Amino acid sequence: MKKQFTFLSFFLFLLGFSNVKLPLIFSDGMVLQRNKQIPVWGWAEANEKIDLYFNKQHKTVITDANGKWRVNLDPEKAGGPFKLTVSGKNKITIQDVLVGEVWICSGQSNMEFQMYKLPNFNALKEKINNPKVRQFGVSQDLSGSPKEQLKQGKWQLANKENLADFTAVGYFFAEKLNKELHVPIGIINTSWGGTCVETWTSREAFQKSDEFKEMIAQVPVVDMDAIFEKYKKSVLDNIQKIQGFDVSKANEEQFHLENFDDSKWPEIKVPSLWENQQIGNIDGEVWMRKTFEISPEQANKDAVLYLSKVDDEDITYINGVKSGSQNLWDSKRIYKIPTGVLKQGKNTIAVKVIDYTGGGGIYGDSADLKIEFKDSNIPLSGLWKFNVVKVKLEISPNSYPSLLYNAMIHPLIPYAFNGVLWYQGEANVTRANQYKIAFPLMINDWRNQWKQGDFPFYFVQLATYNENNGNSNSGSKWAELREAQSEALKLKNTGMSITTDIGDPKDIHPTNKLDVGLRLASIALNKTYGEKNIPYSGPVYKFSEVKGNTMVLTFDFVGKGLQPENLLKGFEIAGSDKVFYPAVAVIQNNKVMVNSDKVAKPVSVRYNWADDASAGNLYNLDKLPAAPFRTDNWELTTAKEKYKISK
Repeated sequence: MKKQFTFLSFFLFLLGFSNVKLPLIFSDGMVLQRNKQIPVWGWAEANEKIDLYFNKQHKTVITDANGKWRVNLDPEKAGGPFKLTVSGKNKITIQDVLVGEVWICSGQSNMEFQMYKLPNFNALKEKINNPKVRQFGVSQDLSGSPKEQLKQGKWQLANKENLADFTAVGYFFAEKLNKELHVPIGIINTSWGGTCVETWTSREAFQKSDEFKEMIAQVPVVDMDAIFEKYKKSVLDNIQKIQGFDVSKANEEQFHLENFDDSKWPEIKVPSLWENQQIGNIDGEVWMRKTFEISPEQANKDAVLYLSKVDDEDITYINGVKSGSQNLWDSKRIYKIPTGVLKQGKNTIAVKVIDYTGGGGIYGDSADLKIEFKDSNIPLSGLWKFNVVKVKLEISPNSYPSLLYNAMIHPLIPYAFNGVLWYQGEANVTRANQYKIAFPLMINDWRNQWKQGDFPFYFVQLATYNENNGNSNSGSKWAELREAQSEALKLKNTGMSITTDIGDPKDIHPTNKLDVGLRLASIALNKTYGEKNIPYSGPVYKFSEVKGNTMVLTFDFVGKGLQPENLLKGFEIAGSDKVFYPAVAVIQNNKVMVNSDKVAKPVSVRYNWADDASAGNLYNLDKLPAAPFRTDNWELTTAKEKYKISK
């Protein structure tokens, strides 16, 4: 039955192509890859003659029995604008086509992170007008089987009108390449926040993997309608179980009132995203309430509410009086409390949180969650009451493997490009050790699917983020994921941008995307475009040796030397007991000497091995940071964690 459904869907898809049609990526303003064969493909009636005209080229092809056709244009030098004309029983003319460098930008929210979210965006958009830099934005979509066509998408020029929606990392990368190479740059942005690597990998790859073939054998070809009903029931039943009552907006008009009885509401830790707690990964609307005490002296003073950050939108009340509202998920809430609202004794804060996508809830630093007076403050962190009143019922891309590959990668194949930029991993930290297999599997899968050789695949190592105060002694999943990313460098034609120095321990979405893009561009300029004078990596641990009570560390990518000469930070050392102590570390002859008076016989050194990896200060003289590392092979905290599909 499933096979019949799939065939019928494909048949109905083809019926729409009695006229010649092209994939959405072939559209006005497109950028084609220079110096490579240029695949062009599409659909028409069976056995129809198709003529293609581009620059000085003319190609002819006959559609197959299913109406599909493909032709390869000869390689072109950078230039344009040109026209691409495709003719059968009808004629399609694509205008303003450039030939240059094309890169795919993919991953989760830090790649998706749009330009408009940058603190200085308004100033930037007034200065940027670069028609030689263009983005094709792939519309987010899911599919249980490989799709032939994208849901939606279009090419846009980097100008004042379009810049807001560009991937920030991708734009700064493209801008740098355009400046250095003097050719048009096209980026294909296919990304989705909060997604795991498994959803970007094809079913075929899992079937050939010893690690995953047993898992994928248990996964049916997904009927999206069927799993939606299953998902809907699962989510609603789970929320009902958690809070003891149904998801409902009944009596919602009373939830902001001072004296509303919330005694039957469950409690949740604040600040912290829902995804990290019992509510789980939902989007929707949640009311949150907390009571606090005001002294007689405080009741007569001016006060300001600090609500940290809210993902995505809040409507905030104190004692039933609206105090503020904002819809920027990464912006701190600071609301002046109207005079006379606070009173001696018991007071109530009520917040309606509306989460549209990704993380949800009140999050950030506990120190930013308070009511502040001129000479005192009242902390608001801790347990809050909550009530889920609405759930946005959409299937998660992480519900099953391959959903995003099917809908957002497969329809792009075999479009010609030069390489891939990847920024993802946050959604895989709980299975960091398995990422050592899953990530290379995806890289090799894309290379096999495209059949364009071992194209460049450059990725961003996770920035610092203090999710759980993880470290060497308690265990750090984030450090383990960074290690897994480093191991992907064993694959041909890969490169890693180290970003532990430009993250934000309090924000999983650090706003410094400029340096991330520039570091990726440096990798590409050196490794892909032959600019060998451009440094692209900080020191990478190579090997160690023990000399007495000291471990001597040797690094690759030393460049002109290591720095600083003294006061190295971020190093720890342990003996056979596996207990790590802060270490004294100094540079000698471009090696790092590490010891501690608490470890007579050292066995292991770790550097920046923590969720918050911002403490370390080892760089090379090119001012590029060292990658976090460990010298031991002791079992990781995520060693036994495996990928499982949602049930």
